[in-house]
Parts: sequence; C-alpha cells; structure tokens
Amino acid sequence: MTSFEYVKKPGTPFHDRHVTKAEKIFVPYEETHRQQQKVGLIGAPLSKSSISHSGAAFAPSTIRRMFQAYTNYSVEDARNLPIESVVDYGDIVMHATDILESQKRIRESIEEILQQNQVEQLFILGGDHSISYPAISAFSMSKTVGVIQFDAHHDLRNLEDGGPTNGTPFRSLIENKRIQGEHLIQIGIRDFMNSEAYSKYAKEQGITVFTMKDVQDHSIEKIVQDSMSYLEEKKVDLIYVSVDMDVLDQAFAPGCPAIGPGGMDSHSLIKAFELLASNPLVKAMDIVEIDPTIDFRDMTSKIAAWLILSFLKRSFMI
Repeated sequence: MTSFEYVKKPGTPFHDRHVTKAEKIFVPYEETHRQQQKVGLIGAPLSKSSISHSGAAFAPSTIRRMFQAYTNYSVEDARNLPIESVVDYGDIVMHATDILESQKRIRESIEEILQQNQVEQLFILGGDHSISYPAISAFSMSKTVGVIQFDAHHDLRNLEDGGPTNGTPFRSLIENKRIQGEHLIQIGIRDFMNSEAYSKYAKEQGITVFTMKDVQDHSIEKIVQDSMSYLEEKKVDLIYVSVDMDVLDQAFAPGCPAIGPGGMDSHSLIKAFELLASNPLVKAMDIVEIDPTIDFRDMTSKIAAWLILSFLKRSFMI
C-alpha cells in the first residue's frame, strides 16, 4: 500500500521542526484541571453597544489566530517564552440583545476568575470599549484600581443620550464609584475627536490627560513611567491598562471603527507595554475596538497580538 510520503491533508501548514509558534504559549482552560498560571486570557466579544458600526465581536478569535504568525522566541532578549504558560478561558457568551446582561456576564466571569485566584495577571480581549466598565468593576469590588487608558477619545460621554455604550465606560466607572477620577490617566487624547464638555468633565473629576501633543513633545517612556509613579503615590492596589486601538494613527490601525490621523505609532505603544509589564502593580489589561471585518491584512489584530507578546516578554522576567 502506498504511504504517500509527500502528500499532506488539505490546509496543513508548513512545519519547521526548529520553530515554535507563539500560539503554543496558550493552553485551554479545563474545568477538571485547575493548574494555577501566572497569566490568563479571556474574550469579551461584545460590540452591540458601539455607537458606530462595529464587528469588534469578531476580534477575540482573530487576535488569537494572529499568534500563528509569530514565534515564541525573542531575538532581542535571546529567550523563549514558555509554552502553555498562559491559560485561555475562552470567550464569555454574550446575550443576543441585552447589553446590560452581557456586561453583567463579563463582570461575573472575571469576578469568578479573581475569586478562584487562578492567575496573577489577566488579558481581556474585546469587543468594543464598553467592556471596560464591567471588567474594571470586577477588580474594583475589593481593590482600589488605578487605570491607564490609551485612547484617542475620553470615553466620558453622558449616559442619557444613548445609555451604556463604547463611549461611556469611564463615565460609568466614576459615577458608579468603581474608580476615582484622580486614579484615571488617559494617554493619546486627540484633537477634533472629543468635545469641550467632556474635557471639562475630565478636569472636574481630576483625571490626568496626556494629549497626542504631550506624547509627541515628551517621550512615551517618560509619560508611562510618570503615570505609574503617580498611581503608586496614590496607593492604588493594582493598575488596570485599557487600550483602545484607535489611539494608533490610522496608518497603523486600519481595523478600528474610529480611525483618524495624528495618532500614536505602533513602536511607541509597544514600548509603553514593555514598561508597563515591568511594574508588578499591573494586574490586568484589555485591548478593544478592533473590527476584523474592515481591517487590512489583519494589521490591527497583529499589533494586538504583538502587544501581548511584548508584555509577556517582560512580565515573565519579573
């Protein structure tokens, strides 16, 4: 019988015995095998709450797929990221029509992970930016949370005009006393993408705002370091990092629903992540507002995967 030595199953990728793909870093969560991991990952595929057309619900699965494009080896550090070192809890099931119910499921799912004390750090893959409200709320139930938000927008919209949307998460957190305004730092806020009313609200609440001009005039390293030092002085229990990918210039993130010029370059955001990973107070982060249906060659999702790998590279050295 012929062995068909040179025939493969359809769709079988090329395999190099000396290469380990970055996807091998992740191990699926098994209810029957609760081995504690340092880092966890969970998807929150909610985009019905977006005020603009958004397919961000498809982002968690797309970002996961992007790890197939990378290896687990850091040339710069001459070290491999350990395989099966990040537990992947899968995706939280969203309600078909009820946004508040979906947010409740996000909060309760993250609370359960925290209560079981299974991981030291958690990545949350959105979804639109509305997922930050329930996610951060879960951490704030028993801890004082400081937030570093990378974003072109304040996301401090009023709740009367549209209810809980991707433009309201930080307003909701402050007004529901989940966080204090002085514990929120916004980096990358852009011209012509916000209103006077919400800039005034930010000042009234004691929010620290770094505009894109600040990022351009000062190094991202200094801004991030100063932000972490400031939150440490405020004696927060942990730092939560929220990354709206539209903080990047449209040239780097074509897969964001609210793209625009004048944003951050990808190198700066990667540098910021490496710095954040060196701080043991950073316990969680979300990456939101990627719509794979409008992306070009998965550019935006690839950056998201790269950010996670950059964070892990530094985090595993602590």
